[in-house]
Amino acid sequence: MPLIVTPGQFSQRADFYHQLAQLTAAGIGVTNALEQLKRHPPARSYRRPLEFFLIELAKGKTFSESLRYVNWLPDFDLTLIEAGERSGRLDHCFRALAEYYNQRATLAKQIISELLYPAFLIHFAALIFLIVLPWATSQFNASLPMLLLKATLKLSPIYIITALTIYANQSKHNSKWRAFMDGIWNCVPVLRSARHSLALSRLTLALEALISAGVGVIQAWELAVTASNSPRLQRAVVEWKSHFANGRTPAELVGMASVFPETFANLYHSGEISGKLDETLLRLHTFYQEDATYKFHLLSQWIPRLIYILVVIAVAFKVIQFWTGYYSNVSKAIDGF
Repeated sequence: MPLIVTPGQFSQRADFYHQLAQLTAAGIGVTNALEQLKRHPPARSYRRPLEFFLIELAKGKTFSESLRYVNWLPDFDLTLIEAGERSGRLDHCFRALAEYYNQRATLAKQIISELLYPAFLIHFAALIFLIVLPWATSQFNASLPMLLLKATLKLSPIYIITALTIYANQSKHNSKWRAFMDGIWNCVPVLRSARHSLALSRLTLALEALISAGVGVIQAWELAVTASNSPRLQRAVVEWKSHFANGRTPAELVGMASVFPETFANLYHSGEISGKLDETLLRLHTFYQEDATYKFHLLSQWIPRLIYILVVIAVAFKVIQFWTGYYSNVSKAIDGF
């Protein structure tokens, strides 16, 4: 797994699944499909994992077993692929994963593009107030390399915090760390809701794939909630085991759990009664995926505005401070005469 997952890597993963979906839908076996991808991978970094997959398949392991052995893909991908293998709908699962990673790549690119302007403002303000003004007020005698070094050192905490924040939120960390980070982000209202909607979209997609594969509903829930990568959802479902033993249905338990919105509970209950749970889960996946995208888009619009306001305030403060110091020095010089 890479240190930091970028939009480009999401796009590569989407291409990987898209090619697998096309090849398997055309009737080509998984082994031959992987051979084709090994010759023409989405990126060079895919060749080595594909080699390992093919070696494990040659040993007689199933596709999902070889994927778990190599430990290259997240739980969400592994759950859907295993469900597709059981149900004979691998191409369907590959298409679902390709669409999922395309959406993640698009969302990540959108957020980054929205943050480019405030990032430019921060560096422009740093250029003016940490390099240009000190250089000008020193009658151009100050060392520009030293001023540049000082500006870089003052901005370095921003770079470090940004990199650590991105790394800390990667899905590859253990459950305790993810629960810790989940608690931190839950303090931000809109972000909390957006992340929860994204987790629900993953949960419903994995749950539909597992149920369609013939996995029992109780086991499907246990596997799908792990694939959701949400500590909140996992804590809620873990507590259901004793209720399942007492004959409670998932629909009843979903209605009782506060982590599941009323819309989710009502639609799931209707799907369970009508026998069309698979259709209901796909509808819920689409609904929560769109809801998460909207809320992340909202955040990507407002975060730059907040940064812009903070930069304007900082610039105004620096301007006032500069001119106050300037007039103070002029006043002292006049008093000296």
